[in-house]
Amino acid sequence: MFLRDVLATDVEAYQRMRCDPAMMAELGGPLSAAHVARQVRRDARLAADGVALIKMIVVDETVAGTVTLWRGPGDGTLTEIGWMVLPEFQGRGLAKRGVRALLDQARTAGRADTVHAFPAVGNGPSNAICRSLGFTLLGEEDVEFNDQVIRTRHWTLDLNGPDGRPETGLPR
Repeated sequence: MFLRDVLATDVEAYQRMRCDPAMMAELGGPLSAAHVARQVRRDARLAADGVALIKMIVVDETVAGTVTLWRGPGDGTLTEIGWMVLPEFQGRGLAKRGVRALLDQARTAGRADTVHAFPAVGNGPSNAICRSLGFTLLGEEDVEFNDQVIRTRHWTLDLNGPDGRPETGLPR
């Protein structure tokens, strides 16, 4: 598994994730193919310009999912991380490995001191990733995403742990 920047040609993978009712069930429902095509072009520009860390999780030359670190809404001071893994790749630990790798990149690049994650309350696997990587649960809150209000768990992680790396609790 490795991470690479999203490209404008990643439309099919984006559509498989974001147009799928099951994958988007806890994120306000599926998006239109046209919206997703615009989104991948925008994300590719943001990644190329260094504005956001938008990575594709790649396994055996096949895109398995995404992991993204960006400045959140509002005043842009909150740094947020999110991830998605296609169904046929789920259950292999790829999301957890991808999140950890991106957190390490963010720390090394000095992209943020604290990272926030907002998985839906009912998304057991994503909440488990936060817990296992050493995020601290602050509580539950409503977050707007795709013009929907979603009940989430708010997790944070200090990227400046005692040894200068994310507090993931995992051996190197």
